[in-house]
Amino acid sequence: MTNSSIPGPNNITRVELDNGIVVLVYENFAAQSVVIAGSLEAGSIYEDTAKGGTASMTAAALMRGTANRDFDVIHSSLEDIGADLDVGAGTHTTGFSGKALAEDLPVLLEILEDVLRNPVFPEQQVERLKGEILTGLQYRQQDTRFRAGRAFRENLYPENHPYHFSSRGTLETIPGITIDDMKAFHKKHYGPKGMVITVVGAVKAADAIAAVKAKLGDWQNADQPAKAVLPDIQQVDETRQIAVNIPGKTQSDIVMGVLGPSRFEPDYRAASLVNSVLGQFGMMGRIGDEVREKRGLAYYAYSSIEGGLGPGAWSVSAGVNPANVQQAIDSIVGEIKRIITEEVSDEDIDENKSYFTGHLPLQLESNEGIAGSILNMEAYQLGLDNLQKFKGEINALTKADLLKAIQKYWNPEAYVVAVAGPQ
Repeated sequence: MTNSSIPGPNNITRVELDNGIVVLVYENFAAQSVVIAGSLEAGSIYEDTAKGGTASMTAAALMRGTANRDFDVIHSSLEDIGADLDVGAGTHTTGFSGKALAEDLPVLLEILEDVLRNPVFPEQQVERLKGEILTGLQYRQQDTRFRAGRAFRENLYPENHPYHFSSRGTLETIPGITIDDMKAFHKKHYGPKGMVITVVGAVKAADAIAAVKAKLGDWQNADQPAKAVLPDIQQVDETRQIAVNIPGKTQSDIVMGVLGPSRFEPDYRAASLVNSVLGQFGMMGRIGDEVREKRGLAYYAYSSIEGGLGPGAWSVSAGVNPANVQQAIDSIVGEIKRIITEEVSDEDIDENKSYFTGHLPLQLESNEGIAGSILNMEAYQLGLDNLQKFKGEINALTKADLLKAIQKYWNPEAYVVAVAGPQ
């Protein structure tokens, strides 16, 4: 894949409609399909924490019935043209994605416009949805991995921070969410301000923009609030260990970590690369090699870095025999101490750079992958040349850059560790 064929300023068309919606189009006539992906500023960060899960339930209910189409009509209309459409909420945004034949793009956009603008939240469908969510949450109460993850986040982020809470809500909050709550959330937060939509596939940019403008160009919402701002947060200054007792389990799950960089931080790429060395590359990096392969202490062990709009977690996860919990934690801390005190090897940095730069063309093989990448460039203000600069920026990173990044975020004497499993 040549640099000029990678999505960039020379082949992405970006237009802002009069009502504020940003439309990004990438023409790709290799297949006769078209993909849409986008977001609105309507995530859980905007909800009342006492009604946690309102944003998620609202998004999930959009496809359950509108003023113009009931549940069956929405889904049969998509089925008739072999299309699909999904909507779901996260912490900052509600996202949507869909796929259809290029000739059916106007139909797909018409259904998208209807579910975004005209939902009616039918009582029977909302009750069914609430039941599904509560069943899922009850099931997760017995999931050691889920419970360790929740305990970790609740102790890494204070209660005044949106990341402290699950965007899905809890067994305590979901029953209290009413249809009126969902209608009020929709009325206030769904609108064109801050909305982004990408269109990728066998469609001319001018035609795609005209189609989006025809369906969404007249949308207005004077009630939409300003974009939410995250409160300031400090790294933990001591090690906090939390145990979640789930009787009858044969495995314990560990999640441990610190605050990592947001996607906006200049050292995000260096942090991502050193994280790959630590717990991603090959058989899950050094942590996988040491904790699982050499010592046999874990069924799985890896590290991850969230990035995102705010300081997401930089964490290590492992599934272990309950008898090996402390040994596994000590072994993980040992690998973190090693990587923050000495530069990675030439082989480590070269192999991981090759992996990162070699993975990019694979990511851009599908319209879905391209649409997601373009959406990220807009969401994180990375510039339309971000993908085209990617290889050069990765290859320019030095061992000193990697060491500096992990030293900035990780302190092996101060982190949060949550363990869920039997007593």
